[in-house]
Amino acid sequence: MPLMPGAEPYHHDAGQIGVLLCHGFTGTPQSMRPWGEYLAGHGISVSLPRQPGHGTRWQEMNRTRWEDWYAEVEKAFADLQGRCAEVFLAGLSLGGCLALRLAEVHGAAIRGLLLVNPSIANDVPLMRLAPLLKWFVPSVPGVANDVKKPGVTELAYTRTPVKAAASLPGLWSLVQADLAKVTQPLLVFHSAEDHVVKPTSVAIIREKVPQATIEELTDSYHVATLDNDADRIFAGSLDFIRTHASVPLQRD
Repeated sequence: MPLMPGAEPYHHDAGQIGVLLCHGFTGTPQSMRPWGEYLAGHGISVSLPRQPGHGTRWQEMNRTRWEDWYAEVEKAFADLQGRCAEVFLAGLSLGGCLALRLAEVHGAAIRGLLLVNPSIANDVPLMRLAPLLKWFVPSVPGVANDVKKPGVTELAYTRTPVKAAASLPGLWSLVQADLAKVTQPLLVFHSAEDHVVKPTSVAIIREKVPQATIEELTDSYHVATLDNDADRIFAGSLDFIRTHASVPLQRD
């Protein structure tokens, strides 16, 4: 299946510190690539995979489930772990949920997490109905491109594939149940105005992950990695990595 131009994965080999970036539901690596390139420019090895079913046609995504997306990021983590002394995780929206699951499963093998508007709760009426809707409609209007900055467009599907969405509650429940296993340093960037993910997810993280630091973004919507606060996210993530890594950055 041909890829959308710009939806390609991104990888960069640099120093002994690696960061795995996980894009969001119906999105593509495009939403995370500026972040990845920024980190690469500071001597960090970067892995930004394209999750199965993403970046082609929404019909193809309907043939995938959360287990497929998780398997892809876990594979990328294993590869990065084999090449780097330490690995950090970064995730946007559902990518943040996948990153949390990796942290729950792999524990001390992960040095820290950086999340932007993570989605870990079934708090949208449409998502609650998805397990029923999947028998009647293949797709509904999309949730992508929630960006405040003029002239910026997220490369993502304009339709939400319902069968794929119907698998999400299983992932959310699993991640919430195991949040106590997340003991790594955690920094969450949270947009005050987000039209896709409700504040419930960050509230749960705040309650169940006591070491989490929450930073509010005041000038971005959901896809903050492409929005007005992107530079703040990038610089903040680099400071976080410098603080929590035990080996020096390649260019420090």
